[in-house]
Amino acid sequence: MHPEKQHVKNFELKNNPKLRSILPEYPGNTFYKGRFKSDEPRVMPSWKTFFKWTFTINPQRKEKRREKFALEVIQNDKFFTESHDQMLWLGHASFLIKLKGQNIITDPCLRNLPFTKRKVGLPFKIDQIKNLDYILLSHTHRDHLDLPTLKKLIHNNPNVRILAGLETSKLLPKPWRTYTEEAGWYQIFSETGSIQITYLPAQHWNRRFLTDLDKQLWGSFLIESDKKRIYFAGDTAFGNHFDKIRFLTKSIDHCILPIGSYKPEFMMKGLHINPNEAILAFKILGGKNFIPMHYGTYDLSDEPLGEPLRLIQDSKSREVFNGKFHPLAIGESYLL
Repeated sequence: MHPEKQHVKNFELKNNPKLRSILPEYPGNTFYKGRFKSDEPRVMPSWKTFFKWTFTINPQRKEKRREKFALEVIQNDKFFTESHDQMLWLGHASFLIKLKGQNIITDPCLRNLPFTKRKVGLPFKIDQIKNLDYILLSHTHRDHLDLPTLKKLIHNNPNVRILAGLETSKLLPKPWRTYTEEAGWYQIFSETGSIQITYLPAQHWNRRFLTDLDKQLWGSFLIESDKKRIYFAGDTAFGNHFDKIRFLTKSIDHCILPIGSYKPEFMMKGLHINPNEAILAFKILGGKNFIPMHYGTYDLSDEPLGEPLRLIQDSKSREVFNGKFHPLAIGESYLL
């Protein structure tokens, strides 16, 4: 039994009993004393580690100051008028996805955050985002679940459904909870029409306040039509969950994987994958197309904003990379 569970007794196994599962033998997510537990060993930074990071000088601080990297922004609102399957990056972990006539947005965070300024603009105004069918929330960190952004989206998309991990709706205003559906790992969300959306594992955590560690479940998503599979990883460290997902999904056409927020290693190792781990995860998943995210939009860690992209491009040039790499500009249409 791994460290997170070796002393756990009287725990619950949680899922949504109304939903089907792609892994029926999975009993549910471990829930103990109001908190979810990881299914595999997890190295969480302590407050001591956090303060060490806070008071340690970044060895790349001069490089960050000199860096000129900035994501390109393409003014493009054709997504809302075109009918073909496509994807459009809005920065960080926010993507618009159109698949089989269904419009999806992932982890919408489209503004400045408290103490963290957004480094790049948008390809259109937020109010132009209409006709959404689904909002996917991988977890509840503020750079992935931003309530002011959600408020605007829901106001302009009154028929939208929110799909999220277990217990997430407790963080949402009561009127929103009526059209929020929660799932445990490996569960298939209900009534998604011509596509299927499944909530899958990630190796991460949740916290929005000081005392609510892991009270909501974190995860990733598989979005499928009859011919296409899209994997949206959310936030994740490297772990065995990639092997499990590959076993259940065979191969994935389009892998959206995070590549930033990995330094300093002593703080970030158990929270995020670095670029080399992202490449390895892509290989394990049997991915065909790699779409990077979670870099260049917010400055959340010690590495320079452009370093994650440069490292993967270097790997690709050394033929370490297997598959097609598609770094997108903000607002660039990517055909599925």
